[in-house]
Amino acid sequence: MFHYIWPLAVIVFSNTLYQICAKGIPPQMNTYASMTVTYGVATLFSALAFFVTSKGGNLLKEFSLANWATVVLGIVITGLEVGFIFAYKAGWKVSTLSTVANGLVTIALIFVAMIGYHEAISLTKIAGILLCLAGLWLINK
Repeated sequence: MFHYIWPLAVIVFSNTLYQICAKGIPPQMNTYASMTVTYGVATLFSALAFFVTSKGGNLLKEFSLANWATVVLGIVITGLEVGFIFAYKAGWKVSTLSTVANGLVTIALIFVAMIGYHEAISLTKIAGILLCLAGLWLINK
């Protein structure tokens, strides 16, 4: 059970700190300059984590295994982070931005799962979509 729960705990902890950090970017700082620093640190941390977890691993060999998803993920993550930073600079509140964004992502992913991965949609999932929509409406009142 631990192998199932610990990644979720990392996601919740990291996403909470992520929102705090994204909100804390100085408003006068260029968002892309901030991202350059962020990704420089992320690159160093990821390389260090690779060497710590892959005794004798070959990072260049691992790079050769990358496919389109690895490259597109880098672009998408940049869009995700820039979107959050610009939204906070525009005045979104920490208490609502992530909830609204994740609620909309949840709804979108239900359709992606149905169309792209042939996952069944049940009455329970339809009820969940309706609850998400109701929650989004309530949170924005």
